[in-house]
Amino acid sequence: MFRAGPRGVNFCLNQSSHLLEESLRVTQDVIHSAPLGFLTRSSRTPHFYIWGQCLPEEVLITQDGAVPFLCRVGRVCRLWNAAASSSVLWRKVTVGYCWIAPGKSQLHKTEKKIKESFNWLAENRLFQLRSFFLCHWKNNVDYAVEVVSQFCPHLRSLTLSYCTGLTARAFHIVGLHSRSLQSINLQHSEFQAEGLLECLENHGSQIKHIWFTHGLKYERPLMAITRGQCPDFELLEVNTNLDSKDCELPVCIQALQMACPKLKTFRMLNELCIATTSYSYLTDRDLWDILFGSTRLRVLDLQGCSRITPLGLAALPCLELDHVGLSSPKKGIHMVTQKRSQTLQQLDIVNQLFTEEDLGIAMSYLAQANERDTLHSLNLSGARITPPALRTVISQVTTLNYLNLSSCCYFPRGLKRIYRGQKDIQQLLDKLE
Repeated sequence: MFRAGPRGVNFCLNQSSHLLEESLRVTQDVIHSAPLGFLTRSSRTPHFYIWGQCLPEEVLITQDGAVPFLCRVGRVCRLWNAAASSSVLWRKVTVGYCWIAPGKSQLHKTEKKIKESFNWLAENRLFQLRSFFLCHWKNNVDYAVEVVSQFCPHLRSLTLSYCTGLTARAFHIVGLHSRSLQSINLQHSEFQAEGLLECLENHGSQIKHIWFTHGLKYERPLMAITRGQCPDFELLEVNTNLDSKDCELPVCIQALQMACPKLKTFRMLNELCIATTSYSYLTDRDLWDILFGSTRLRVLDLQGCSRITPLGLAALPCLELDHVGLSSPKKGIHMVTQKRSQTLQQLDIVNQLFTEEDLGIAMSYLAQANERDTLHSLNLSGARITPPALRTVISQVTTLNYLNLSSCCYFPRGLKRIYRGQKDIQQLLDKLE
């Protein structure tokens, strides 16, 4: 990159060579001979341009990145223009909104300039574009998407964030021209559901990832995915607006899994977080419907899901589960530790209402595990754990490096804290004995 200095231009390059050093030396000699603050036209001798003719283009390419910088750096000299024009630097592009004064509408002249700039970028810079992001556009969204689709044959990912006005025509153009498109992200954007539905029905075989914000009018595209329009589908993320009261997702999980066998968020799922601070209607049956084939699940966070029981959690076919955050049942924690003690690395039962006896049995299962080198973190904050039950587990598990005993009522005030590191935990064990 470059930055303006008091005597001209200072260059900041991570890579160097003899040619680069010689070029900069000659440049600095000329700069220092010029009046302070700027270079006069007479001082721009042929030697001044030696770096513009000989500086390795590869060095410049490694320094360039952000689109605004690329647009400006192309005006420095021919070499920098060539480097900034390299297709390698234009594979991932984000275009933000065009600022308009509050209370005023976009002028026709401004709109024309925007379209001309977009056309020029698409025709001259975006041939190798892979990922395109359009953010906070309220006008000309159709135009931008259509131009990118027509001039960028290698487009793989299309993201519209907080945009409005995407019509069925734009989806039709995307389907016709973007034959490499695999990912569509429309979260927090308004679009015509019929257009997305048509795109999925005609070109769903190439789509692997979709993100959108849930709404009643967007249920039809979701049903199309469930019917098998996207056989290579791998990821589906549907969020809700913060002010939305409709949080129910009308989709049959088992039908979705059958229609999309490559869906990584279920069959090949590694992590599932459905923690909530409000009331959850999720039951053991619902959790089983989601995870009945997720044998690779490693992280499961169910905090706040009060209808999920330890019995339902223990019945899951997740043999490699190592991080568990439980809901708020009153008994049964020992069933979880009994089945998961061999793989469990992190257990979080903060403020849970398990009885002293239940927790004692659960800790004994953790202590008796054949693989005692797995448990690293234990959060018992607010739980009814007793000193003898805790001593059982920390005396046997030598890999434990995080222990939270804050607000544990059976411990004296000085011991109610967070312990980090095996040395700190060993000192606690000495005090308990």
